[in-house]
Amino acid sequence: MDESVSATLAAVEIALRGHVSSADPLVAEAARHLAEAGGKRFRPLLVALGAQFGDPSAPQVVAAANVVELTHLATLYHDDVMDEAAVRRGAASANARWGNSVAILVGDYLFAQAADLAATLGTEAVHLQAQTFARLVHGQIAETVGPRGSDPIEHHLHVITEKTASLIATAARFGGLFSGARPEFVEALAGYGETIGIAFQLSDDLLDIASESVQSGKTPGTDLREGVPTLPMLYALADDDAEPSAVRLRELLASGPLTDDTLHAEALTLLRESAAMKRARETVRGYAEAARSSLAPLPAGEAKRTMEALCDFIADRTG
Repeated sequence: MDESVSATLAAVEIALRGHVSSADPLVAEAARHLAEAGGKRFRPLLVALGAQFGDPSAPQVVAAANVVELTHLATLYHDDVMDEAAVRRGAASANARWGNSVAILVGDYLFAQAADLAATLGTEAVHLQAQTFARLVHGQIAETVGPRGSDPIEHHLHVITEKTASLIATAARFGGLFSGARPEFVEALAGYGETIGIAFQLSDDLLDIASESVQSGKTPGTDLREGVPTLPMLYALADDDAEPSAVRLRELLASGPLTDDTLHAEALTLLRESAAMKRARETVRGYAEAARSSLAPLPAGEAKRTMEALCDFIADRTG
């Protein structure tokens, strides 16, 4: 990785520790909880890469990366409450440790910190962060209420676009914007971020099925066990294949959360070998290729090569 990108990410990490602090010891401890648990820091990485198309040492770049990471962390606190999650990033979730009310309020505190930091970047940053936050909320509401008569596959992709890809698009946009990159570069970065964001989330969902280990950060088949619909499951349910294995898979998936170990193992095996899984892999690859195409206006160089390599990594990591 480019030394400039590594230096930006190191500076982001130092600054992040300051932004999650609070005069209240409980708030400080709970706010540090997820920040210190690590994570991919995918969004700050895209800010740092986007900044390579302007002046990567511009002082606003690190602050911009913190705005998106604080916003992301805040959503995790709220997500865990809604999902009643017990574990996040290998540690007890904030809601499991301190209760739902504290977890929600700490999420609110981190949103406030992100907004306060965005204000130091100017009104455009405030508008973009607020608009992104609105998209995140719309995505979460859509996921919560379900398809409501619309096509379940289209609905699922809409949820991912709003709930996940919108913030990744803003991260890439912020990198270009606050490094002073040319406007056409900023728009190309935002387009890349949105499309790679969809591919990133879909590949995470596929990894939950395809991985034999805890490569995905959770026990394989967690979504199946909890009845969380993901793209391969939705493709399988929409399939009208009369093959016995396809019929059996539809029966299992239609029954809801697969908490029985034997049925869960059967469904996981069938899903891994299904046409639906192959189709889902092709969908991920399609988004990854679209993301690569959106980089066309950007000048050649190490940053662009890294972003192209990210497309390959996301397309290939689920087999």
